[in-house]
Amino acid sequence: MERKRILTGDRPTGKLHLGHYVGSLANRVRLQDEYECFFIIADLHTLTTRPEKEHVMALRQNVTDVVLDYLAAGIDPARSTIYLQSAVHAVYEMNLIFEMLVTLPRLQRLPSIKDMARAADLNDDTLPFGLVGYPVLQAADILMPRAHLVPVGKDNESHVEITREIARRFNRLYGEEVLPEPEPMIGEIPSLIGTDGQAKMSKSLGNAIFLSDDARTVEKKVHGMYTDPNRISADVPGRVEGNPVFIYHDAFNPNKAEIDDLKVRYREGKVGDVEVKEKLARAINAFLDPMRERRATYEAQSGLVERVIYEGTLRASQEGEATLLAMKRAMGLSGLWNRISRKAREAIARDEKAGA
Repeated sequence: MERKRILTGDRPTGKLHLGHYVGSLANRVRLQDEYECFFIIADLHTLTTRPEKEHVMALRQNVTDVVLDYLAAGIDPARSTIYLQSAVHAVYEMNLIFEMLVTLPRLQRLPSIKDMARAADLNDDTLPFGLVGYPVLQAADILMPRAHLVPVGKDNESHVEITREIARRFNRLYGEEVLPEPEPMIGEIPSLIGTDGQAKMSKSLGNAIFLSDDARTVEKKVHGMYTDPNRISADVPGRVEGNPVFIYHDAFNPNKAEIDDLKVRYREGKVGDVEVKEKLARAINAFLDPMRERRATYEAQSGLVERVIYEGTLRASQEGEATLLAMKRAMGLSGLWNRISRKAREAIARDEKAGA
């Protein structure tokens, strides 16, 4: 039995951080043994809010950084397909066809579109058509390799539902089960709190520890972390629950006995923040050390990242062309062009023969 397919990925907006690892990367490394995985570098999606040339030029380095983070985290290009969205031409055609199968009010009802517009400081007069159509392009991404499953957080489940609706309508209109109706793979994906105590770790907020940070940088960021604001000295009992330092200990420190001891002493006012943070920095650096080593190895191999993207994109393009051909056959578009081109070639041959 063939393995089921998964489609997931990232917009290349910069290096990945610990929040990405906890929320997604760790699961992707695990899933590649169980499923046939397609990991998209979704560069077209970045244009929906940042179409400026300087942003597009920055994509070159961002794409490289994301792929290096993938490899460093343990994603194996021999088992998974890593590809560049903008180089898969079938996606453009599929996106155009799918735009005819969904209404504008349906897209405008999605809370995620409103949230993205608000984050980009866009209003009704400046909202790009491409941002409203973001979920349609996502549908083309998902259906291009005919994915069965899409790992998403609960807040993005509505985007997969749009894809299911598009696939269902296409199959019904053209009388063939060409496109699968993918299921969302909902996980209890935690949102890692930022080092400043903000609800979410984010590059734009400056509260992230990146997978590629060196040991000294990690130590500096950890020592600057937000803790219990009501604790003014080490002998004052502190709050463990909701404390970012202990959230990180639970996530990245494998020494549970050490964590339990620190929590007891912290609550009793018998340990200072400095010691708690020093042990956290050691734990995070020990966690990141294997990734740093793998990243350095891959980075030292000239052309390796480009080859991973190139080979993955070639494979994704083949899948996309096969899907697009099946769609056009069902729609009757391929037959139309074949008839026109055949008649044209016959006419050209007659004219050439008559001229001879």
